[in-house]
This record gives sequence, C-alpha cells and structure tokens, in this order.
Amino acid sequence: MIIIRQPDRQSSQPLYQQIADDIEQRISNGEFTPGSLLPSERKLAERLGVNRSTVILAYSELRALGIIESRTGSGTRVAKFKWGATPKHTPNWHRYVEGGSFLPNLSFLRRVREALQKDNQLIDFASSELGTDISPVDEMNTLIDENHYTDYLGYDNPQGFAPLREALVTHLHQYRGIRATASSILITSGSQQSLYLITQCLLAPGDAVAIEDPSYCYSLPMFQSAGLRLFRLPVDEKGVRPEDVRELYKKHRIKMIFINPNYQNPTGTVLNDGRRAELLNVASELGLPIVEDDPFSLTGYDGAIPMPLKSTDPIGSVLYIGSFSKIAAPGLRVGWMVAPHSVVERLADARQQMDFGLSVVPQKLAAQFLNSHYFQPHLDRLRMHLIYKRDLLIASLQQELSELISFSVPQGGLHLWCKIIPKVSDTKLLEEAIRNGVIFIPGSVYGSESGYVRFTYAKPKAEDIAAGISRFASSLRAVLGLT
Repeated sequence: MIIIRQPDRQSSQPLYQQIADDIEQRISNGEFTPGSLLPSERKLAERLGVNRSTVILAYSELRALGIIESRTGSGTRVAKFKWGATPKHTPNWHRYVEGGSFLPNLSFLRRVREALQKDNQLIDFASSELGTDISPVDEMNTLIDENHYTDYLGYDNPQGFAPLREALVTHLHQYRGIRATASSILITSGSQQSLYLITQCLLAPGDAVAIEDPSYCYSLPMFQSAGLRLFRLPVDEKGVRPEDVRELYKKHRIKMIFINPNYQNPTGTVLNDGRRAELLNVASELGLPIVEDDPFSLTGYDGAIPMPLKSTDPIGSVLYIGSFSKIAAPGLRVGWMVAPHSVVERLADARQQMDFGLSVVPQKLAAQFLNSHYFQPHLDRLRMHLIYKRDLLIASLQQELSELISFSVPQGGLHLWCKIIPKVSDTKLLEEAIRNGVIFIPGSVYGSESGYVRFTYAKPKAEDIAAGISRFASSLRAVLGLT
C-alpha cells in the first residue's frame, strides 16, 4: 500500500502543498516507481482526513509539473515519460519560491495589489501616491520638451547624477534647513531602496532595531528578511517617547532607530519639539544612529513646515532619507540619503553591485525640476489640493460614520488614520469593501490590532471621495451586521 505522510495542520504551508511535496519527494527518491498507481482522490482524502478538494489541488500541482498523469478509466499514475536511463525532473519551482531568504509582501498588501490590478474602477484609498490631478505632469512635460536628454547615456557616478546632488544641496538647505555636500548625498530609487541598503549593509542578522508602533516599517518584510529583531516605540499624539528608546537599549541593546517624525505614516502625527531634542540627546548619549525617513514634511498645510531632526543634529547621528514620490512624481523613482561620506561610499558600492547605478534621465529631470521656477508653485498647489481632499474625506466620514469611527485631523501628509470603534475583522472588512468597489489599507499592516484603517486621500479624484466613503460605510455596516 502506498504510504503518504499526514499533513501538518499547524504549518503555515497549505495542506495541498504539503501533500504534493511529499508525493513529489517520494517519486524523486524512487519510492513510487514510474507508472505506479496512486490512490484515487477520494481514497487519499479519506486516508489523510482532508477534503477531497485538497487532494484535487495537490494532484493538479503534480500534473502541472509533469510528475503524474491521469486518464479516465486508468486512474492517476506516476508519469512514465520522465523516467529512463537518465531521469529528467522539472524543477519544483514552488520550493524555490518558498525557500528564498527575501520574504514576500504581507498578505494584505498582496491582496490590495491583486484587487487593484483586476479592477481599475475601484476607488483607491490604498495607494500611497499622488493622483494624476495633483502631480506636476504638465511641468514635467514642459521640462522634457525644453531640454535635451540625448547625451551619452553611459554608467554614471554610483553616488548618483552629480547635478542632481548639487541641486539637492541647495534644496535641502533652503527647504529643510539641512547643510549637506554633494559627497554626503546618495541618490536612490526611493525611500524603500534607502532602507534596504541600510538594513543590508549597516546591520547584521540578529541585530535589534527600534521602529515606531504603528509604523510603515512594519509593513516592509525587508527588516525580517535581513534577520533583524524589531522592537516597538509606541506613537502617541506627540510622537514617540525618547525614554522608550533608553529602555529598549537597556533591555535589547538596540543598534539603530527608524523614525518618521513629520506627518508619520500611518498616524499623521508630528514629533513634539521637546521630544525631538530629547531623542537626539538620548541617541548621542547611547551612540545610536537614527534613520529619519522624511517624505511628507513639505506637504505641511499651514505653512509652518516642521523641520527634520537632521537640521538640528549637532554630531551626525541622523541618516536622512527623502524622496520625490510623495511631493512630485513617484514614477521618477528618485530618492536620496544624506549620510557621512564613509556610509555613502559603502552604500553606493553595494547599490552598484545591484544595478550599476540609476537611470540618468529621471535624475536629470528631477534636478531640473528642483532648479526650475515650477517647484514652489507646485508645492503651493499640492498643499491646497491635499487640504481640499482631506476635508472632503473628513466631511464624508462624519456624515456616514460619525458614531462608528474616530480619528485625529492631520496637518500634513497624505493619510488619515482611523479607529473603528466596534470590534471588526480586518479581513472581512477589506473583502466586503473590495466587493463594494472601494479599497483601503487595514491598520494591522502597520502593526496595529485589527480595527484600524489608513485612508490615503491623495490618490482618488476629489469627486470620488464621497462615493468611496459611502461604499466603505456600507461595507462596514454589513460586516458589523448593522444593515
């Protein structure tokens, strides 16, 4: 009798995949010989105590690999044609996909991406980017028409296009109060590549780091892929508490702090001035680097733009990360890091191993946009449109869900962080919302408990916001059984 191992119901691997892998391994080992008859789907399901559909999926996987074949009247057998004097095996790509050290995105994020790809009519409160109506599309096209991009397009300096770094020196001083030199700036493809380079090159597996709670960093598997141990810094209405950093250092010897102090993603909070000074003091006292991700600060709605930690960093504790994605054009894929030159050289060397440097064309366009008379008017219009969309979103939530949801009004950024007052399942709410034609990011993606929601109001058109919240409200009431 053919023996097949019982699947482990505590494993994160699907039951059908465990069954398929076991049969495939036994065939490879010669335990099941070419042409031998396998149990029927019904009998194997009974023997293993699983649904027949589970065995059907397992057999389908093996048939797709060419390992087994099924014929009406003769059952399911180990394939004969794969065997001979020199056995030939199709690689088990599933094992390779599951076996890499770089983890996949969180399941919620994969579900959101899948839904958006399938249905472009969804009202999108999930995508953390500017909509076409508030991006500087016309300005960019004008710059492209006015300038030539047909120079020699060879490999560029691994630190990035020199004129862009020079433009950033002026930009960072004028808008962010940061004094930098071209040699202290590394151009990246965006904030995520900056974070990836830091986690891969400046830290080692087993190192402990501190991240905000909730935090965008929690949604990035790159931290776990790098083997880092994550410890949380709770965020309240004034941001993180510096004394929590000291406690984490005592308990876990954290080696780095990751923080988004201005219009934090996802909560929209701004780190209190007093806490900023104290955080820098604690970091310098303990010799801890701070990675400051600052994509949103220039969106500050009231004109009183909060300055970055880096602008008041007296001893060089802060690695400063910025990007064009949240203020201009995510498709340019242009970001930057300000760091000590030794760090820039190390990360530039690593990045060169990955891609030999970024495309020069978007870097040229970014430099010209920064230096142009279009930049400041664009920022002014961007803030105006974001305030308008934020207020539309808030008015819609108050009209539809005032008794079921609570939030604080952000003064900058792209997001509104909401708490659903009754207990609710993130999974059920997301699926119901997708069915109703609207999509958002569940708060658990950022490390929160179930029942929080992040709405991004920069992407949807203004005329779609009220309809989107109406659909979300219907979805929430359906999941809560209030309809």
